[in-house]
Amino acid sequence: MAKLTGKVAIVTGASRGIGKAISELFASEGAKVVCSARTLKEGEHPLEGSLETTVAGIKKAGGVAEAVTCDVSSEADCEKLVAETHKLYGPVDVLVNNAALTYFIPVKDFPPKRWMRSFAVNLHGPFMLSHLVLQDMVPRKSGSIVNISSGAAIGPGRGPYKNETVFRGGVCYGAEKAALERFTQGLAEEVYDDGISVTCVSPSQVVATPGTVHHHLVTGPNDPTGEPVEWMAQSALILASEPLDKVTGLVTYSQTLLKQYGVKVNGLGIGFERKGSGYSLI
Repeated sequence: MAKLTGKVAIVTGASRGIGKAISELFASEGAKVVCSARTLKEGEHPLEGSLETTVAGIKKAGGVAEAVTCDVSSEADCEKLVAETHKLYGPVDVLVNNAALTYFIPVKDFPPKRWMRSFAVNLHGPFMLSHLVLQDMVPRKSGSIVNISSGAAIGPGRGPYKNETVFRGGVCYGAEKAALERFTQGLAEEVYDDGISVTCVSPSQVVATPGTVHHHLVTGPNDPTGEPVEWMAQSALILASEPLDKVTGLVTYSQTLLKQYGVKVNGLGIGFERKGSGYSLI
């Protein structure tokens, strides 16, 4: 039987990249997926991808999905997203907090409004949506929340620092993702007795998505320094479907998780060539 048969899932950031791949895989595993992002139609965003494209592909493959636009930095939009999900499919079983916003700007140059906006998307949004779906999950004593993090959460350690290795502009995003990982384990502990798993996964290597290619983090899908987007989707599926005591509170990386489940991976990047964040080691 499919791993998510009959489950209702919300996936944010589903217009492209990792969120799109997760939505497609969840639907193929029997979930009714509400795909959410800000971009409804192609051309509304400079990058390729839209909710309409994601949903059309899922339906063509025989899956069940609908699009609901949402700016996760807005409390009203988050409330609307969950309310629309209830109307479409019923209570939420799985939430994937994947939507992200990144500005690569050094702190001395970072406009405060952009800093606040970034935290609102990358940290406050996952809190607001988790708070809302827990109203469904706690009474039923079941549910899964999967947060998508990043290797940026791993700090550079203490100095002195070599100038040629310093990465400038990642402080904000790294702080947000580190906070998301701490949020993951704290929430996992809070709702453990309610039968709800809360987990977090990051790519072991950079995933080639329209966003990472745009920011020149990788050149494209064939870049040997990157990993396939499907590995993050498979990782999210494992975390959303495995029993509570096997996964809850886990902060992990795509390739280390997949290797544990017998999937052949590159064996490169975080979890292999370098350690993960402190929370991944707890």
